[in-house]
Amino acid sequence: MKKDVSETLGFVPQKDIVYNKLLPYADKLDEESNDILSKIKGNLGRAVQLREIWPGVLFWTRKLSTYMRLYGRKFSKEDHVLFIKLLYELITMDKLEISMMQGLARLLINLLKKRELLSREDLELPWRPLYELQERILYSKTEHLGLNWFPKYAPLMKMEMLCWTSQPTLGLFFTSFSRYFPDSATQEMLEEWRPLLCPFDVTMQKAIGYFELFLPTTLPPQLHHKGFKLWFDELVSLWVAVQNLPGWEVHLVNLFARLANDNIGYIDWDPYIPKIFTRILRSLNLPVGTCQMLVPRYLTNAYDVGHVVLWVSALLGGPSKQAQAQLRGLFNSITSFFHPSNHGRWLMKLMKLLQRLPASVVRRLHRERYRKPTWLTPVPDSHKLTEEDITAFVESMMQPVLLAMFSKTGSLDAAQALQNLALMRPELVIPPVLEKTYPAMETLTEPHQLTATLSCMIGVARSLVPGGPRFPEGPTHMLPLLMRALPGVDPNDFSKCMITFQFIATFATLVPLVDCSSAVHERSDLTEVEREMCSASVEFEDFVLQFMDSRCFALIDSSTLEQTREETETEKMTHLESLVELGLSSTFSTILTQCSMDIFKVALEKVFNFATTNIFETRVAGRMVADMCRATSKCHPAESLKLFVPHCCGAINQMAINEEVLSEEELDKELLWNLQLLSEVTRVDGDKILPYSTQLVQILQLSLHLKCKQGYALACNLLHHILRSTALIYPTEYCSVPGGFQQPTKDYLPIKDWGRPGDLWNLNIQWHVPSTEETRFVFYVLDLILRPELLRLQRHTQGEQDMTRDDVLQSLSIVQHCLLGAGMWPVLPDHILEHSEDDTKSLFSIIKIISDLLHFKGSHKQEFDSRWKSFNLVKKSMENRLHGRKQHIRALLIDRVMLQHELRKLTVEGCEYRSIHQELLRDLLRLSTSTYSQVRSRAQSVLFTALGTYNFCCRDVIPRVLEYLDPGRTDVTQQQFKGALYCLLGNHSGVCMANLHDWDCITLTWPALVRSGLSSAMSLEKPSIVRLFDDLADKVHRQYETIGIDFAVREPFRLSCGRNVFTTDELKYEKLVGELLDCLNDRNMPWKFEHIAIGFMSLLLRDDHPLPSAAVLFFVKSLNHDSLLVRKVAISAVAGIMKQLKRPHKKVPVNTNELCGLKEWSGLTAGDRPDNKWLQYNSSSLPRSQQAWEACMFVEKTHWGYYSWPQKLMMYAPSEEQPKQGLTREEMTEREQIIYDHFSDPVFINQLIEFLSLEDRKGKDKFSPRRFCLFKGLFRNFHDAFLPLLKPHMERLVADTHESKQRCVAEITSGLIRGSKHWSYQKVESLWEFLCPLIRTALNNITVETYADWGTCIATACESRDPRKLHWLFEMLMESPVNGEGGSFVDACRLYVLQGGLAQQEWRVPELLHRLLQYLEPKLTQVYKNVRERIGSVLTYIFMIDVNLPYTRPTASPRIKEFTERVMLRLKPLMEGDEEIQNHVVEENEVGEQDERTQAIKLLKTVLKWLMASAGRSFSTAVPEQLQLLPLLFKIAPVENDDSYDELKRDAKTCLSLMSQGLLYTEQIPQVLLALRVIAGSGSWHARYTVLTYLQIMVFYNLFTFMSDQRAVDDVRALVIRLLEDEQLEVREMAATTLSGFLQCNFLSMDAAMQSHFEALCKTRLPKKRRRELGSVMDTIPSGDLVRRHAGVLGLSACILSSPYDVPTWMPQLLMDLSAHLNDTQPIEMTVKKTLSNFRRTHHDNWQEHKQQFTDDQLLVLTDLLVSPCYYA
Repeated sequence: MKKDVSETLGFVPQKDIVYNKLLPYADKLDEESNDILSKIKGNLGRAVQLREIWPGVLFWTRKLSTYMRLYGRKFSKEDHVLFIKLLYELITMDKLEISMMQGLARLLINLLKKRELLSREDLELPWRPLYELQERILYSKTEHLGLNWFPKYAPLMKMEMLCWTSQPTLGLFFTSFSRYFPDSATQEMLEEWRPLLCPFDVTMQKAIGYFELFLPTTLPPQLHHKGFKLWFDELVSLWVAVQNLPGWEVHLVNLFARLANDNIGYIDWDPYIPKIFTRILRSLNLPVGTCQMLVPRYLTNAYDVGHVVLWVSALLGGPSKQAQAQLRGLFNSITSFFHPSNHGRWLMKLMKLLQRLPASVVRRLHRERYRKPTWLTPVPDSHKLTEEDITAFVESMMQPVLLAMFSKTGSLDAAQALQNLALMRPELVIPPVLEKTYPAMETLTEPHQLTATLSCMIGVARSLVPGGPRFPEGPTHMLPLLMRALPGVDPNDFSKCMITFQFIATFATLVPLVDCSSAVHERSDLTEVEREMCSASVEFEDFVLQFMDSRCFALIDSSTLEQTREETETEKMTHLESLVELGLSSTFSTILTQCSMDIFKVALEKVFNFATTNIFETRVAGRMVADMCRATSKCHPAESLKLFVPHCCGAINQMAINEEVLSEEELDKELLWNLQLLSEVTRVDGDKILPYSTQLVQILQLSLHLKCKQGYALACNLLHHILRSTALIYPTEYCSVPGGFQQPTKDYLPIKDWGRPGDLWNLNIQWHVPSTEETRFVFYVLDLILRPELLRLQRHTQGEQDMTRDDVLQSLSIVQHCLLGAGMWPVLPDHILEHSEDDTKSLFSIIKIISDLLHFKGSHKQEFDSRWKSFNLVKKSMENRLHGRKQHIRALLIDRVMLQHELRKLTVEGCEYRSIHQELLRDLLRLSTSTYSQVRSRAQSVLFTALGTYNFCCRDVIPRVLEYLDPGRTDVTQQQFKGALYCLLGNHSGVCMANLHDWDCITLTWPALVRSGLSSAMSLEKPSIVRLFDDLADKVHRQYETIGIDFAVREPFRLSCGRNVFTTDELKYEKLVGELLDCLNDRNMPWKFEHIAIGFMSLLLRDDHPLPSAAVLFFVKSLNHDSLLVRKVAISAVAGIMKQLKRPHKKVPVNTNELCGLKEWSGLTAGDRPDNKWLQYNSSSLPRSQQAWEACMFVEKTHWGYYSWPQKLMMYAPSEEQPKQGLTREEMTEREQIIYDHFSDPVFINQLIEFLSLEDRKGKDKFSPRRFCLFKGLFRNFHDAFLPLLKPHMERLVADTHESKQRCVAEITSGLIRGSKHWSYQKVESLWEFLCPLIRTALNNITVETYADWGTCIATACESRDPRKLHWLFEMLMESPVNGEGGSFVDACRLYVLQGGLAQQEWRVPELLHRLLQYLEPKLTQVYKNVRERIGSVLTYIFMIDVNLPYTRPTASPRIKEFTERVMLRLKPLMEGDEEIQNHVVEENEVGEQDERTQAIKLLKTVLKWLMASAGRSFSTAVPEQLQLLPLLFKIAPVENDDSYDELKRDAKTCLSLMSQGLLYTEQIPQVLLALRVIAGSGSWHARYTVLTYLQIMVFYNLFTFMSDQRAVDDVRALVIRLLEDEQLEVREMAATTLSGFLQCNFLSMDAAMQSHFEALCKTRLPKKRRRELGSVMDTIPSGDLVRRHAGVLGLSACILSSPYDVPTWMPQLLMDLSAHLNDTQPIEMTVKKTLSNFRRTHHDNWQEHKQQFTDDQLLVLTDLLVSPCYYA
């Protein structure tokens, strides 16, 4: 095959689309594709050589992607590689606009998609350009200043482009590249990004994100030492060490999933498997225990299900089988969550897991067993999935899937899971589904059960019908299922009806409905099952007739118009009815297609009689009947037409004998019905119509000029269908076996074909290709009918012939249907617009005709798209992912070939823009600006589609649209004005003409839009017009993206052509700015348009071309504009201008080893090392003099040096090499002078500060980053030139406690500190002399409203600055933050501000942290709540640096361990003694020294605040330290849920809840259990009770870690069983609940030992009740015997409640044991009753099944117990 192809093409194609070979004209395609390909190659090359990115390169790359849609990858390997390299160069080109990049990236992904086509030898791509591109876009330095506009949809688009979105199925953009990175790439990437791994910094997220996207994981095994082995241990140990789920953990998981999937069998995951599954379980966020606090971070940073599934499916198999055991454990522990009665926000995630896991395993099986071997690493035999692995996997999933069938989220997920599971093990999957389906079909009361089971049956259909070696009895279920499904066609229940149609159609497509019972006698070679199938197939005829008679005809009778609604209401079908119609017709035609001829003839007769003996109204019922008739004539046209055509023609002619009929307004129903029937029946194969052509033409001539609108509409349909069926190409049959079933059973046995996939190479499609007679017939009809109509219309427009409106409309609709039928070009009639603009119906018709002329190529785009969609849906529900290789059903394959044909028609004859199009567009534009809004909007939507279809026609249209907006024209009406604006706005998806990506267009439209404010048609009184302008401005802002002025293609592609090619763009840019400024200077311009113009101006700031001086002047002046809106825009703009004017500072590479005089550490060591000690803050060696300042190497970014040093660290060069400071006015550029002049003017500054310190929205204002950027730029560019003017203002403002004044001064201060980065030492020193007192004053005047602003101010000032540069600030802030001056509030605020500054510095200020801790420790007993909370938060930041990560040295910052020891000493008084700890401390500082105990309570409160604050923020939890506090917390925490408790108790409870959710390591478990055992022996029952709730959550959240350690399991079990015998009733009950929970999630198992232990306890004898004298005190303390007996009963009840949805074998006996205790003393009786009623509640739903487990005697006892006793007995 390949050989002869390569001869015609001249090359071996990489992979073309097979369906093209099946088209009737397949032989012509090779030449055609070669022709297109050579054009694409030639022109792309030329465009690149000429450096013409737009439109050249873009136009031809679009052509290339169209080519790939039509022919697949039909080019040689060399071309393939060249295309990829060219696109890769283009995408990574500097300054390429994002939207262009997006288009190119999509194409590139498409070229890289089939990874087997190009191996690593064929293609190698460098990784750096891609990384630089990513940096430039995601971490753009200029975007936030408005110098680089990425469109507002850019985040989405960044997602698409950079695929942060993680769907493993997409074979992601980056991972598709990473396959081709060179061998050395891994090492280079690690060197590049390792220095960023500082866990306290945002760079951590960035680095791990890059690792996830870039690291290559598909290297061949011999290169593994250059691939993942370089980083695997490092990153895995990092992942294991992190406990609190920071944002970057997700990226790590995604990376591991990809790695595991690409290298199955080459990595030993076994040691990590319990950890992996524990974390997967945690990330599902399932609710456990009674009162649970969720850490919000767990919700937002949860793992992505897609990657989890990929990882799990890659871990299965292999020699150890450990993953399968854990997976079974995972599903056992979460099964009960799938039960339909449970619902919560976690459900979606669980369903996703359920649906995707089988699909992923099927994909892996396909890869191991069926896929052709490619260059990718194969799975080694030792790790392939064995048959036992598959069986174990399917069994572990069945229970949750069967529960999920009836879930609240619908049965779709379960159906998809079942489809994939049934492919692997039909014998395990299908029987339980059938067991649920048969009863569901019988019941009438629960329709949702039916819909759920049917949709699951549809999923497993392909596995059920063919039978096959694994499930041979499958096909015998076929007929019973079909017969029982019939009652589902129910006119009263829509969803049931639709799913039944789908069900019947699915099964009918798979099976030939042929009666082959005779074969039982004729053939002797049949197996037992085949004989059974043959004898059953007698019923097919019965099934078809029942389906028609009792179902379809009944459905039609019940849905006629008269029955469903009054005539007056709508006459169209409702949406539901049209869906039912669709379902009915497609199911019926499927059944007929699959019938044998005998059954078909019977069916045809039935339909014919039904259709001709009744008369239907043509709207609803008529359409359904006509559809059924159409189905019959489609299947066997000759037989059907013989009946229908003569009958209908006869009837119509008979009635039309008398002339009046033709001119009646309302026609006879019978006539209409026959017309409708005829128009549907003729939708058949063209050559079968020809025999009847004379009759049909006669009817057409008769009926097309009927007066009745309905009549001629039907006639037009008839015309349309006749033309269509004779003029187009289409396949004529869709049977499941080529050639039909007409052979005798002796030679051919249909049942062998049950469920057989179509064979792509022997499809034998029967095509209809128009013959010469048919073409002649078409032209004859068009001559006869179309020509006279066009003549009439032409005469009418020239005024020679009068026509009424109805006549015009009728003519137009005839013309339109001729077009639709034949897909040919007529001439267009001229306009009605001149004379009768209000004849909207004719105008609609004209618009429709224009639209068809522009877009109709034998099928409509929307129609095609929806068919493509539905094809894909059907394909999904019926596909076989396991074997792959396009094993679809024949009908589907034929459909796909047909779609390919239509796709060709739509795209090949597409987009040349010809003069006829130009005229059509002109007409459309005229209609789009006409008087009636409906006409306008219809015409506009056609116009927008056309603009999207024809390249470059916008340039043609825009000037015409803008004419309407020209203020010089006085003849424009408001409607035209609005129409023009709408044309510019565009629709939500298409082109927005106001914002085309092209200088020529923007220079026209923007100024025109602004000037239209002066037009006479513009009135701001009309809200609709105002809204339009708002929308336009908004859309421009949302979609605008900086348009490139200068593109440079990299060297190898560039030819020598000078720089001057693109300067025209710069001229256009300056011209546009100039025009907008002119508009702004026009005094008459309404304010609205002034705002629009300023908005446009702000979009024109760029980072590669300075703003013209006039505009700079305008923006600087606008800083003091009256309007707030303008001031805001101006602030951003001036900040951007400052960035443009910034003088670059020189950087030089530095070798870090020389800096510290040490050689770098060998091996990986992170944290505080001798070689990064010089970076840290050290008060003894601060730069306090000019000389020290210059000698000091400042490292501004916080992450450098923490994890490792980069190869070359870039540092600023010494000050003499930097730009000169303190320029005089003469040395400045023109733009700088403008700014300098304004800001040196005291009046201007006064006004500015006045405006900046105004309130905007009371209570809503926050610290504004825009203003900060403005001041930062000002002080950076002009140094301290304006400081003298600003100082008095700042001092004045800081003394005023008003919120807005304080905010203003905070913004200036932070800008000042950050702007002074490069100032000389004297300037900086004098600056701090001024600032320190200022900030002190501010902190003393701080208020509730302003503390957040000052916090932001200091944090912003310290961000990315070397702490030694800011030592004045830190020393001042450390001055004694908590001194009680100004009350507790000021203390808290000072701490907040200090914390903001220190947190930005992370690990570089250990000395300050130590000093702060030392200072705070005595103050921990603070009385005031707000100070306590703040101290708690500060402590979190102090200890955050003390992390327990791999390769990290112990920190020099304060450590938790030492701190905890000191705290525990002070808490000692509370640890002794068993009395309740009450919070009796009054909130005021008493003078006298309080006793130790009170002090300790206060201290404890602060410590609790710290524990709570750190749960959400730190990376690792200090488990051993927290354990020392546990006993204390258990003592305090209350048991009941009651909010009235004091703060101390509530906090203790919260802490416990948070701690119990923590992640534990194997080595920590014994310590925790020991602590819990000790507490369980304590005197307080509250503590013992709380131990149990703690245990529940802790075990579930660390399930697999516990289960991998047998001793821990035994310890937990012993603990729970011990507490079952507690003397306190509440503790015993809680222990029972805990036990049943552990049993339910399979943590503990119900073994004989446990059962006999409980049974023995139950038999404890109770002491006899002694009769007491009346009045004596009752004995209240329960005796030990009673407790033991109760414990036994509770144990049994726990076992029973642990399986709420099924009845295991041991349960009946336990229930009997329990019932014996129904009459014991309280509390036992109560327990038994509760248990029984719960058992009844949970088992009631499926009692029929559960009953089977009990013997008759047991059932008698049970019914006795469960039925409540009668009150009247």
